[in-house]
Amino acid sequence: MDSLYMARVLNLAKLGVGYTNPNPLVGAVIVKNGKIIGEGYHKKYGEPHAEINAFNNATEDVTGATMYINLEPCSHFGKTPPCAQTIVKKGIKKVVISMKDPNPLVAGNGIKILKENGIEVITGVLKNEAEKLNEVFIKFITTGLPFCVLKTAMTLDGKIAACSGDSRWITNWESRQYVHEMRHHYSTIMVGIGTVLADDPMLTTRLKDRDGRNPIRIIVDSKGSIPLNAKVLKCDESTKTIIATTEAIDKEKLKHIQETGAEVIITPFEKGKVDLLYLMKSLGEKRIDSVLLEGGSTLNYSALKAGVVDKVLSFIGPKIIGGSSSKTPVGGEGIPYMRDAIHLKDTNVQKIKDDVIIEAYLKKEV
Repeated sequence: MDSLYMARVLNLAKLGVGYTNPNPLVGAVIVKNGKIIGEGYHKKYGEPHAEINAFNNATEDVTGATMYINLEPCSHFGKTPPCAQTIVKKGIKKVVISMKDPNPLVAGNGIKILKENGIEVITGVLKNEAEKLNEVFIKFITTGLPFCVLKTAMTLDGKIAACSGDSRWITNWESRQYVHEMRHHYSTIMVGIGTVLADDPMLTTRLKDRDGRNPIRIIVDSKGSIPLNAKVLKCDESTKTIIATTEAIDKEKLKHIQETGAEVIITPFEKGKVDLLYLMKSLGEKRIDSVLLEGGSTLNYSALKAGVVDKVLSFIGPKIIGGSSSKTPVGGEGIPYMRDAIHLKDTNVQKIKDDVIIEAYLKKEV
């Protein structure tokens, strides 16, 4: 039964996708006498945590009940009071937890508080699923760097555009909707200046059944080549933009970009280009926890080479277009020897109608 209740917890936690960053996704279920009497989830950053919402939604006295949560309850004062102390005060008898909180401010203290007050604690229930759900939070809270997902779309023969440059559409409508769900999930979306010059995209979130959250748009533009009338420079409260550039940018152009409302991050040169590792550190300092990289082949290669990518999502449309000059998902100078190839692990394959999605994680050097 613990696994069944925890599965419900994880499903509740997912309802907070796109709204809690940089906080984790957390759900909570309260069970008494074999039935659920309260449940909740963390709905939005700065608002009450899942445990508090579960208490507030309880249909009867929670004294002596069991609480199921996918993440160790917080033990410190942040935007909200510590949940561990509230659990004690409410008279909960037992707490079942998927995973300990990797946040150094918690790091077992929440569990310690519960045990010191006579509450039985069980950990590790659906631990792998819980870690997968909060992979963004785990990376960000332990390193201070955003979790970076490299998303590509290619034909079966590995092309991201035809020899004419035409790329609409490689994947089906359902796959493209899935990508908009991803935009809603992650804090930022990153592309190179080549994408802006070629397509003039808005890079916003468009969901079919509800309003989505627009990610902050990051444009990697080492020389400040972006046209001032580009759609991504139309900024307001819900559509923000960061231009990542270098000292090569014209100072007058820099001023005009800033006047549009866009923020500018100037990084050191990395072989004449934006230093992506420096950029990621800068984003982390701004409490940006995740990046969805929808770049072209050159930016994709640079990101992989810089070691900033954590996960790859490759959408494959069942089409063949050929062409020796047609671009592939990863360009750049390339890796000369197979022994030095970038290796992936934990591969997962799924289908959206006839499209195939391959998900895999980068093997990080120890």
